This record gives sequence, structure tokens and C-alpha cells, in this order.
Amino acid sequence: MSLLIVFKLLGSLALLMFGMKSMSEALQKMAGPQLRHVLGAMTTNRFTGVITGMVVTTSVQSSTATTVMTVSFVNAGLLTLAQAISVIMGANIGTTLTAWIMAIGTSGGGEASTFDISFVSYIGFFIGIILIYMKRHRYIGDFLFGLGLLLLGLTTLKATGTSMDMGNNPAVTDFFMSFDPNAFSTTIIFLFLGGILTFCVQSSAAVMALTMLLCSTGAMPIYQGIALVMGENIGTTITSNLAALSANTQARRAALSHMFFNFFGVFWILFVFRAFVDAVCGFVGYDVEMTKESAGVAAFMANASKLNFVLAAFHTCFNVANTFILIWFIPQIEKLVCWVIKPKKVDEEEDFRLHFITSGIMKTPELSVLEAQKEIEAFAARMQRMFNMVRELLTLSSTSTGMKKSNQETEFSQLYSRIEKYENISDNLELEIANYLDQVSDAHLSDETKAKIRGMLREISELESIGDSCYNMARTISRKYQGKEDHFNDAQYNHLHQMMDLTDQALTHMNQLINGRKDYFDVNRSYNIENEINNYRDQLKSQNIYDINNHKYTYAVGTIYMDLINNCEKLGDYVVNVVEARTGTRMR
Repeated sequence: MSLLIVFKLLGSLALLMFGMKSMSEALQKMAGPQLRHVLGAMTTNRFTGVITGMVVTTSVQSSTATTVMTVSFVNAGLLTLAQAISVIMGANIGTTLTAWIMAIGTSGGGEASTFDISFVSYIGFFIGIILIYMKRHRYIGDFLFGLGLLLLGLTTLKATGTSMDMGNNPAVTDFFMSFDPNAFSTTIIFLFLGGILTFCVQSSAAVMALTMLLCSTGAMPIYQGIALVMGENIGTTITSNLAALSANTQARRAALSHMFFNFFGVFWILFVFRAFVDAVCGFVGYDVEMTKESAGVAAFMANASKLNFVLAAFHTCFNVANTFILIWFIPQIEKLVCWVIKPKKVDEEEDFRLHFITSGIMKTPELSVLEAQKEIEAFAARMQRMFNMVRELLTLSSTSTGMKKSNQETEFSQLYSRIEKYENISDNLELEIANYLDQVSDAHLSDETKAKIRGMLREISELESIGDSCYNMARTISRKYQGKEDHFNDAQYNHLHQMMDLTDQALTHMNQLINGRKDYFDVNRSYNIENEINNYRDQLKSQNIYDINNHKYTYAVGTIYMDLINNCEKLGDYVVNVVEARTGTRMR
């Protein structure tokens, strides 16, 4: 085998893999938001979940993308684990379309073929590059370019395999003939070989293409080729489970359910292996018993050319049958994976780790933006909890008279320490989410996604400023509580609580926007609350000057009092900035 042929073989596989990747990414960019809505709306029961998984995977040509999208939805609380398992089952069926595309692609290009499918790839390149430069339809152009690379890779692989004449290569045929085709051990060996190859190459499509090449040239017997296909199913699940090791509990459970699905399918198919394969061969019209010696070279090669469709048909029938068996046991599968993978016992309230962004699984920009949005939702809710702690701290400080009780001091100190910890958490959250969005922005993004990321970066910056204001207020309260200044009078406490009520209303309205859809959000409500806060601040500022001049309290107490009022007003400004960033509007 010459070095040129080896590089042609490797290069055609690279074209195939890159073409599949380009197609999948382009399809996801074109239909990303719609696919998310489909996943959320069509998983009401296990059967619609399976259909949804099939439709989405067929649309994006990537079961991995569907699985990761599903895991993200589970993590975000939009899907239950049981719904996710049904979607993953459907994704396994949808991904078999790839094998049919390869079967059709590698069946053309021969001498006997009247139509060379590689001709379609050149049309795809030509139309695709025009659309890419037009920019308006660049995602369609990316898809056509990816399709062209895929078909060119397939036809180049087919031509390279034909030139290698592996069916008549003694070294190749002797290797496969050294295994007893009727032995169960042979099936197991090729099963493991398929899993290892898929894990190493990180692409089941590439291994499927190699399997089709070896079988269609007559080099590899059908039963060994089928065993390789079964191994590919195992290899893909190993990859996803390793990727999920650093992810959260629900992601690891979903990945484990995917592995269980494929392992169970391989387990039961081994008991009916011969009968199942023979049934598929009969359906396609492939003669299992035909040999080169008995039928002649021409007839044998014509029969062998059907093997691509046998492999594709087996892949489809295997996943359909496996889904039909396991769809009735989804609750049991859910219980099993929950029993195997137990959540870590951590205090979610005090844990500053990211809960929705997982670094272990590769995602598309659409999914990355979705996960970052869920983190921002949790960030915003945490900041409102922090503000309520400040209100509680003020209440604790107002009940102190004369000699402070030790238990009250302890409670005050613990609450202040908790607020201090929340300030550190807000700094960490801003930094980690910003770094994640910065990584996402390095990808090829649509204008809409770029605008979303810009808005989200502004949101987290303003949310961190809310945390700063809360901490400043806590420090002011603590300084007064620990110091020798006089206490606020009843009127001041009432004014502070009224101001904090308005600020809490603003935070509540902001969280309603972040957790809901901006189409149904009344932006004017946030603007009105902010006006109320500003007007009340101005009123209290004038009243404060009047009360100091009339010696109702000291200048030092008045300064601390207005410091708290001004921080509430600043916090209200930050809330408005978050709303503006989220809605893409300018309120002032």
C-alpha cells in the first residue's frame, strides 16, 4: 500500500468528519431556537419524547448535539430526567439517517454507476460559496458546503477503496479470514474493536464509513461488519460519559442512561445475532451464502455492493427494536441511574459553583447561551436573597437597646458573615460567567447571538454591582451597630423599610423578567418603580437636612442614614440597567 493511498484514505475520512461537523453546526444555527421550543413543547410523554428526539437529531444530523441539548434542558429544569431519556432514545434512531446518507454516497462513483454523486458536492460548493458571501443566507451556504465536503469525502473514500482492491488483497483478506465467522468470540472481538476505534477517532460516522468500505469491497464478512457497527454504539456512549465526568449530577445521569440503552441493546442482540442479521439481509436482498468462487467475481461484487445498505438497515432496525423494548421501562431506567449516581451533599444556598454551565461537554453556541442564561437567573435570585439578608440585618440592629445581648450579637455577626460570603460569591459568579461567555464568543456566531452575549455581559456586571451595594449597606449597618453613634429614631427606621420595600419590588420585577419571556414583560413598571425610588430619595434627603438642623439627631447619624438611602437608590439604578440589557431597550 503506497503512502499516497494511505493519505488519500485518511484525507477522505477527514473530509467526511469535517463535512458532518459543518452540516450539523449550520443546521443548529439555522434552527437552534426553534429546536429548543420543540424540545420543550413536544415531550409531554415518552412517545412524543422519542419522536422529538428523532426529529431534532434528523434535523441537526448529530445525536451528540441532541443529547447535550437535552441534558442542558434537564439541568435547567425544563425537562425531567424521564423525558430526557425518551428524547435520547429517539436521538439514537434519528442518527441512523447518517448511515443511510453514507450508504447512498458510497454506492455511487463506480464504473457501473450512471450517476456520480460527487457531482452534487461541486454544485453544493458553488452555491454554498455564493450564499456565504451574500451573508444573509450564510448558514444555508455553510450547510451546502458541509454537505459538499461530506459527499466528496464519501466518493473519495469509495474511489480509494476501489483502487486499493482490498477484496483481492491477500494481507487484508487473510486477516479477516483468520477469524472464524461462525464463532461467538469473533463477534465479541469485533464488537470491542468497533468500540475502541470509535472512542479513539471520536466519530462513529468515520468508523461507519470505514466499515462500509471494507464490507462493500468484499474484504470483511458481513457478520464482522455488523459487530463493528454494534461496537460503534458502545464507543459513542463511552465518549459522552467521559465528557460528563466533570458535569453536574443530572448530566451524568443522562449520559449513563444513554450508555445503558446501548449496552442493553448489544446484550440482547447477541442472543439473536445470526437470526437478526439474516433477517435484515433478506430484507435488503443480500445473499449471505454467496461466495466469489460459486457465483463469480462480477456477481459477488454486485452482491457485496448491497452491504452498505445492510449496515444502514441493521443500524436502524437495531435502534428501533431497542427503543420499542425499553420505552416501557423508562421509569425503571430513571430509578436505576439515580441510584447509581447520587447527588453530592452540598449546601446549594452557600455553594458558589456554577450549576448550569458544565465544562465537560462540548456544546453549540445556542446551548452555551441557554446555560449562561440559566446561571444569570440563579445569580439574580441570589442577589435578591442577599438584599433580604440586609433588610434582616437592619431589623436586628434596630432591636438593640443598651447593653447588647450575646445571642443577638452572635446572630448579627453570623448574618453579616453570610452577606460577606455572598459578596465573594457574586464576584466569582461574574468572573466565571464572563469567562464562559468570552469562550463562546470565539465561535462563529450569528448577529442575534452576539447581541445576546453583549446583553448578558452587561447583566452580570450590573448584578455584581447590586451585590456591591448590598454589601456596602451591610457594612454601614454593621459599623453603626458596633459603634457608639445614637440609634435611628422610629421615623428613620420606617423610612428605611419603605425604601427597601420599593427596592425589593424592583428586584422582584427584574427577576420576573429574567425568569420569563420579555414579550410579556411591562418595562414601564420597572421605570415607574425607579421613579418612585428617586422621588422618595429626594424627599428623604430634604427631610434629613431639616431634621439635622432641628437637632432631631446628630449629623453623624444623618450621614449613615442617607448612606443607606443612597445605596438603595443606586441599587435601583442597577436593576434598571439589568432590565435594559435584558430587553435591549433604553428606558432613560
